[in-house]
Amino acid sequence: MKRAMQGRVVSDSADKTVTVNVERRLKHPLYGKVVTLSKRYLAHDEQNEYKVGDLVEITSSRPISRRKRFVVTRLLEKARG
Repeated sequence: MKRAMQGRVVSDSADKTVTVNVERRLKHPLYGKVVTLSKRYLAHDEQNEYKVGDLVEITSSRPISRRKRFVVTRLLEKARG
């Protein structure tokens, strides 16, 4: 099953690769406070078209390299400025 997530591009310095920061909010099981957890994923970007600050959707794929298991599927929002 393909897993899709949304996140912001935080680095585009590597060739054909972007680093995407995915944030998720959940309620702490004991204290009930809403906590924001974030995780960074390496995603494949074939044309080097996504830049820092872009909001993108990534989808799981076959392993592309040692740490790269996702592909950027679409741009949701262009970076401001």
